[in-house]
Amino acid sequence: MPQSPNDADPEKLLLLAQAGDAAALGLLLDRYRNYLGLLARLQIGRRLRGKVDASDLVQEAFLKAHRDFDMFRGTSEKEWVAWLRQILAMNLAQVVRHYCATGRRDLALERQLTVELDHSSNVMDRGLFAQQSSPSQQAVRREQAVLLADALERLPPAYREVIILSHLEGLGFPEVARRMNRTVDSVKHLWARALAKLRGVLKTE
Repeated sequence: MPQSPNDADPEKLLLLAQAGDAAALGLLLDRYRNYLGLLARLQIGRRLRGKVDASDLVQEAFLKAHRDFDMFRGTSEKEWVAWLRQILAMNLAQVVRHYCATGRRDLALERQLTVELDHSSNVMDRGLFAQQSSPSQQAVRREQAVLLADALERLPPAYREVIILSHLEGLGFPEVARRMNRTVDSVKHLWARALAKLRGVLKTE
């Protein structure tokens, strides 16, 4: 029986999309919604302080990726996510220019944001995969930052928030407690439970 696009790995979806399969392209884009959303959130918190919704930035990036897909020449997931990050960086630069009241396109800012997004993606797991005793074959083959973003979405909201704040934003427990309106002790207990839950989810990825 032929494999359904829903079951295909990213490279197979890329081949289908590049052959003109619109449904495969839609599915391919949607598979990276959590990943781009997480990257956008980290940049929004760093630069825009909540002035923009991450989901709006992601949707705009998807519209541009869909429109310009025929310009993509890669064949691997690594190339695909790098291309999506470039589009997200251009969107972010446009929003930053808007809030900083600068009109013209800033290529230096776009390059800087691309570097920052690449760095965030490269360090996103912060050892969460490395500490697993036996990562799955998929975790070895796939981009780990993408798998991590999907795993985070499967956690309860409080678990997801404490992991993002502590591991991805690098905040200490006192600041995490302030952000989450909890005591430091409760955040420490929440973090331990969230980390155990996340690693359990990652083992199934």
